Amino acid sequence: MTETTERGERIAKFLSRAGVASRRDAEAMIEAGRVRLNNAPVTHPAVFIKPGDMVLVDGKPVAEPDRTRLWRYHKPDGLVTTHKDPEGRPTVFGALPPGMPRVISIGRLDLTSEGLLLLTNDGELARKLELPATGWLRRYRVRVHGGVSPDKIKRLADGMVVEGVKYGPIEAHIDSVQRSNTWLSMSLHEGKNREIRRVMEALQLPVTRLIRVAYGPFQLGTLPRGAIEEVNGKVLREQVPGLSK
Repeated sequence: MTETTERGERIAKFLSRAGVASRRDAEAMIEAGRVRLNNAPVTHPAVFIKPGDMVLVDGKPVAEPDRTRLWRYHKPDGLVTTHKDPEGRPTVFGALPPGMPRVISIGRLDLTSEGLLLLTNDGELARKLELPATGWLRRYRVRVHGGVSPDKIKRLADGMVVEGVKYGPIEAHIDSVQRSNTWLSMSLHEGKNREIRRVMEALQLPVTRLIRVAYGPFQLGTLPRGAIEEVNGKVLREQVPGLSK
């Protein structure tokens, strides 16, 4: 999926493909003076690199990007989806098994959310699959406190504005009712930060459990809690058109 020109490849994109960070975070690293090219400081993310160039981040060499890989991870609750948490809370990346390469997440799940989290060593793939334009549906099982009326299901389907933020349509179906709790299946395309929790709170239906069961064509299935499994390369290429490596 590398796009090259005669000048080479932009360094921020190279760092993203190498799994160092997302392209946006790579640009922040460059701005902070943490990146050097052939022993000279990089001051702009549009600097181009060519084969044989040496790239250092925080004084450590960055290897050429590996082939693009993707993993399914069953995130438990109680982990934050970040490499380093300023509050010292346990992280997804700290919980991964030894021997895993450096990976980044495709989207996030908040501290108390569970379920399918896709991980990749390729920041460009992560960026592509997070974009609403990709059209991938995110599916969840959601438990809320309270009864869910047909009117509230319709409001979700029409899209909502909550505290000045516009949220797109969310498809929701009631699965079961257990005393004062309701289980729903919910599907959405974009997945803004804490979107389901915020719209349900606005409907006076606080979320008490949230489990992502699918991200596009990839399913949580029977993957055990805390387990990780690599997606077969052939399957990955079939599901992500244009992936060349």
